[in-house]
Amino acid sequence: MIKVENLNKYYINGNNKLHALKNINFFIDKGEFVGIMGSSGSGKSTLMNILGCLDHEFQGKYILDNIEINELYDETLSEIRNKKIGFIFQAFNLLPKLSALENVELPLIYRGIPKEERLLLAKEALLKVGLKDRINHKPNELSGGQKQRVAIARALVNNPSIILADEPTGNLDSSSEREIMNLLRELNDQGRTIVIVTHEPEIGRECKRVIKFKDGAIIEDVKKL
Repeated sequence: MIKVENLNKYYINGNNKLHALKNINFFIDKGEFVGIMGSSGSGKSTLMNILGCLDHEFQGKYILDNIEINELYDETLSEIRNKKIGFIFQAFNLLPKLSALENVELPLIYRGIPKEERLLLAKEALLKVGLKDRINHKPNELSGGQKQRVAIARALVNNPSIILADEPTGNLDSSSEREIMNLLRELNDQGRTIVIVTHEPEIGRECKRVIKFKDGAIIEDVKKL
């Protein structure tokens, strides 16, 4: 599903050159549940931007679902992000003036899916995350856990190859955190490939594999039995 070979990322600011990712190599199989862990500045967020096709200025090779990402132009990358990657963010990134249903519809609008089909797919996605009775509620009418469920439904609606979650429980209380992690585990049990970036050890313990970063390098890659 994901293959990274000799990946290096530099940031240049005037005469300063920061080596943010250093010779990164790993692969992620279809159906894995992987935690990318490390402290602030370790390189995990830089890696997430590359895996999410938000940054393609790097050295090395990145292959997503048999597509070599570093050979593509911006327009094609945008299409791949929409079709193959479902994003879940710490801040939810919901549009406040839109209902839950309308927020989930957005990726389908970008794909040009007809309205009737969009509504059906968006309702199905919200049903999967247990929000059947909240489809017409706006974000300010939802709890933190419910907002993240809307974000997960939005990530699922295009049936992506992979779900990338960036600190998905960072803005939640402990009860909502358990709720969201249980949902992500259920999705993984159904065959979804999930990659979570987190600095929280308790979230890392929920993942079936953990790749730890420090100073831009992988220091540990452990699969749990």
